[in-house]
Amino acid sequence: MRLGINLGYWGAGMDGDNLAVAQEADRLGYDVCWAAEAYGSDAPTVLAWVAAQTENIDIGSAIMQIPARQPAMTAMTAATLDSLSGGRFRLGLGVSGPQVSEGWYGVTFDKPLSRTREYVEIVRKAMSRERLTHEGQHWTLPLPGGPGKPIKLTVHPERPHIPLYIAAIGPKNLEQTGEIADGALLIFPSAEHLAETAIRPLRAGREKAGLTMDGFDVCPTLPLATGDDVQGLADMFRPYTALYVGGMGSRKQNFYNQLAQRMGYEKEAAEIQEKYLSGNKAGAAAAVPHRLIDQTTLLGSVERIADRMVAYAEAGVTTLTLAPAGFTLDERVAALRAGTAALERAGLVD
Repeated sequence: MRLGINLGYWGAGMDGDNLAVAQEADRLGYDVCWAAEAYGSDAPTVLAWVAAQTENIDIGSAIMQIPARQPAMTAMTAATLDSLSGGRFRLGLGVSGPQVSEGWYGVTFDKPLSRTREYVEIVRKAMSRERLTHEGQHWTLPLPGGPGKPIKLTVHPERPHIPLYIAAIGPKNLEQTGEIADGALLIFPSAEHLAETAIRPLRAGREKAGLTMDGFDVCPTLPLATGDDVQGLADMFRPYTALYVGGMGSRKQNFYNQLAQRMGYEKEAAEIQEKYLSGNKAGAAAAVPHRLIDQTTLLGSVERIADRMVAYAEAGVTTLTLAPAGFTLDERVAALRAGTAALERAGLVD
C-alpha cells in the first residue's frame, strides 16, 4: 500500500506550512500530493506551485470540479500540468454538490452520473490528441450550424495516459467510477465497512467494463493525528465530521450523511444534521459518535495506526491518503513521519 498526502484548501493561513509539508512528504517517499478546491483556492494553481518545488512526488487534483470547467479546458489543464511536472500529474474529478454547483458556478446540478460519464469521455479524447468531436446529452462538439470545427490539443502530455480519478460516495457513482476511471477518491472511509460501501460497487463497475480491480487505485483520505489520548484526538475532528455529515448539502441531498447511514449511524446522522442545519453547530459536533470518528481517521500511537493501516490494506485500499493534523508545522511533519513509520511497522512498504 502506498501513502499520499492531502493538503486540503489553500488560503487557510498555513500556505507556507503546506508547501513545507509537501516537500517533507516528497523527501519521505510519499507517492502523491493532492490539493482540493471548493469556492476558494483552485487546485491547478496550487499543484503547479507544489510541482515546481518538489522532485518526485506526484501531484493530483482532489478534485477539479466538473461544473467549474468545460471538459476541453480540463484536458488542457491536465496536459499542461503533466508536461510541467515531468509526468507527475493525476487528474481527480468530481461533480461537487448542489449548493456549490448552482450557487457558485450557476450550473444546474442534474443528472450527475451521465454528466460525469460524458465529461470523462471528452477529457480522455482531448488528452489523447484526437480531433475533438462529441454528440451527447450535455455537450455537442463542435456546435452544429456554426463555424466550429474539430480541432485537437496542441500540447503533448508527458505520458500517453494521464491517470484519471473520480470522487465517488454513492453506490451508483462508485459503480460508474469503477467502469470509467483509473481510481476512486473516497472520503470518510471505514475499514470495517469499506467492502460494502465502496469495494463492492467499484468491482461491479470494473466487471461491467470487462476489467478486474488489478491496477485500479482505491484512494481514501483519512485525517491523521498521533498521541496517547485517542479520545482527545478524536474530539479534534468533531467539527470536521459534523460539517460533512450535518451541513455539507441540503436536508434532502447530503451524500456524506447518506454514507454515515449506510455505515449504521442512521439515528446519529439524522441528529447531527438536524442540529447543524438549525444553527447548533456545537450540538452537532457533540452528537458525533466517537466510534464514527475513530473508524474514519487514523488516531493514536504508531502501533495503533499501523494496525489500522493493515485493516485498510486488507479491505482493498491501494493508496492511503493522509491529512496530517497539527497546530504547528512541526506537529504536521511529525504526523507525516509517523505515517511512514506506521506503514513500515505494518509491513506494507512496496
